[in-house]
Amino acid sequence: MTAGTLTSRILGLVKAFLLALALSVTAAQADAFDVANKVPNTLYMLLAGGVVNAVLVPQLVRATKRKDGGQDYTNRLLTLSFMILGAVGVIATLAAPLLVWLYSSGWGPDQMALATAFAYWCLPQVFFYGLYTLLGQVLNSRSSFGPYMWAPVLNNVVAIVGLLIFILVFGSDSASPHHLGTWTPDKVALMGGSATLGVVAQALILIWPLKRIGFKYRPTFGFRGVGLGTAGKVAFWTFSAMLVGQLGFLVISRVAAGASDPGAGNASNAAYSYGYLVFMLPHSLIAVSLATALFTSLARNAANNDTEAVVGDFSMGVRMVGFVNSFAVAALIVLAAPVAMVIAPNGREQAMAVGLVIITMVFGLIPFSANYLAQRVFYAYEDAKTPFLIQLPQVIFQSLAVLSASIFPKSVTVAIIGLTMSLGYLFAMILSFVLLSKRLGGIDLRTILGAHVKFFVAALLAGLAGYGLLFFFPDFALSGQWQAFVVTAGVGTLMLIVFLGACYLLKVRELHSIIGVVAGKLRR
Repeated sequence: MTAGTLTSRILGLVKAFLLALALSVTAAQADAFDVANKVPNTLYMLLAGGVVNAVLVPQLVRATKRKDGGQDYTNRLLTLSFMILGAVGVIATLAAPLLVWLYSSGWGPDQMALATAFAYWCLPQVFFYGLYTLLGQVLNSRSSFGPYMWAPVLNNVVAIVGLLIFILVFGSDSASPHHLGTWTPDKVALMGGSATLGVVAQALILIWPLKRIGFKYRPTFGFRGVGLGTAGKVAFWTFSAMLVGQLGFLVISRVAAGASDPGAGNASNAAYSYGYLVFMLPHSLIAVSLATALFTSLARNAANNDTEAVVGDFSMGVRMVGFVNSFAVAALIVLAAPVAMVIAPNGREQAMAVGLVIITMVFGLIPFSANYLAQRVFYAYEDAKTPFLIQLPQVIFQSLAVLSASIFPKSVTVAIIGLTMSLGYLFAMILSFVLLSKRLGGIDLRTILGAHVKFFVAALLAGLAGYGLLFFFPDFALSGQWQAFVVTAGVGTLMLIVFLGACYLLKVRELHSIIGVVAGKLRR
């Protein structure tokens, strides 16, 4: 799963680079496409994404105890979900102008018109994101995890091909500036259509592995008296949590859009997206992969009332994720500006601005991933109300802090947004751990904290080594894209060696566990 996610994220960085090459980062057209392409993703997460992830696996695991192995229940659940997603996709596409207005701020009519045109092409993604998640969770509930993580690779490949064709046909923004008045229907169709085609491919490719494991879907109607009531209650609270979260994201999007100043090159919505892309990379590689595998086990153990096994899985997951994220935080703080130059090579000042956003965001990486795992434990017990009650004060705090960021200079607005997000993640993690400990009678907190102290020491030593090496060529690191890549690779490798060496000397058992797994595979 991690290999598939890593491949997808690497291709995602390639896609981000090509998108920056095609549209720039701080230009008006970049923000227009960013909002239009981001709306279907966030809208899907609001209406279905979290609901599907919270509801489907526990329900399907419990349904396997039925005489037919849960086949009829799965068919009914999928049929109902497909109908809802289809309706949402149609309504969202028709409401494209309204949605673009909601996620933007202070735009002129030309920029609004371009973003709306992009949105008409991008909003059908809502249905196919949902289809991908539904089919993927059916695979996960049957312990077939790989296809779900590898499918986004195809999405990125299709999107990359579309961007390459766009650059070949219409040129890059630096060679042939794509100002607002230059966008013809064919240009809009190629840019927006290729993005949507990638999502379509990502969803449909999962049909093949489903057939391979013997799953046969038949549309089955009739949704009363078959046990969907519990799923509905969990879905309600999960939807409420996603609604609160997306209202908070709406505040972030509008404040970030208001900070956009193409003339001054200030960080804006597009710059926020690049920073968030980097922030999510380590989380997606380990936390999401591990949580996906653990979720099936957690749901099964919760259904069997095996609390000890649930606590053990959770403790192991938090420690393993913290081990990887500790190095990621140290590396991204040291190398924030060179990494920004690699993915968005539009000048030293812009790299510094995006780099500052990355730094403020990664401070929240460890609590963000830890809280993500804690939520999965609540969901395994079919409890979505507690995560909602945790997220509500978090989002209120973040939203108020983000709104206050608008009083600062536009050049640092998005960085302040990143910092407030990190503080919100820390608050949510602490609250989740307290409530989870009460529910389970303890969460092995002493072991978790002891492990993270060792991770912090190793990460600090790695960070000092990285800064020491970077000190000798600060100008070279931001003099161009390939130079930034060389610096990132070289300094990052040194930091990794120091981090692993320190962890080895500190007898970090998570490292020794990984060494044992790798050694076993090599011997075989």
